[in-house]
Amino acid sequence: MSTRVGVVTFPGSLDDRDAQRAVRLAGAEPVALWHRDTSLHQVDAVILPGGFSYGDYLRCGAIARFSPVMETIIEQARAGLPVLGICNGFQVLCESHLLPGALTRNDHLHFICRDQRLRVENAGTAWTADYTAGQEITIPLKNGEGGYVADERTLDELEAEGRVVVRYLDRNPNGSRRDIAGITNAAGNVVGLMPHPEHAVESLTGPTTDGLGFFTSVLKKLVAAS
Repeated sequence: MSTRVGVVTFPGSLDDRDAQRAVRLAGAEPVALWHRDTSLHQVDAVILPGGFSYGDYLRCGAIARFSPVMETIIEQARAGLPVLGICNGFQVLCESHLLPGALTRNDHLHFICRDQRLRVENAGTAWTADYTAGQEITIPLKNGEGGYVADERTLDELEAEGRVVVRYLDRNPNGSRRDIAGITNAAGNVVGLMPHPEHAVESLTGPTTDGLGFFTSVLKKLVAAS
């Protein structure tokens, strides 16, 4: 029986098909989940893709947080379901309080799109186990509201508990505090990051294939757990 990874489509999602393709390339079965679904259709993990859910009205991710599918995802994530939020998905996870902090407007007030070097800080999560701590990777980054912010106490806790998953290298692209590009919850099953690993899974279309490890990691995690 194949591992099933759900990919949620909200109104305004942009990278849901890319995430489904990455799941397929990793060897799992992608399952399309609609924002109005209350059932997750027996998936083993969930990806919240990039895009502009509900047009980014109010705040990025603020409306998506209240969609029917998120009520189920929040409940199951707290029970251990692996969940990955990419870009807008990261924003939704913060709005849902599955991850601390918030994503704000880039400090230079411009949309940015470029290949971004990162350092993997935590290779112990469900989504990063195929990497090694300290490994440097390059995957695309594209956002207008990508600056990660939190109060100093929260930032200190993230650092002390090893919950910074990936960090920007070379130069900070959006003003994220402490160069944070992605974080995890304490259990390691929920990860959010601003860059796009699903756009770096094939040498033909990506700058690298460095992003594929996010998708193979959860597959191996789930197979090992079964």
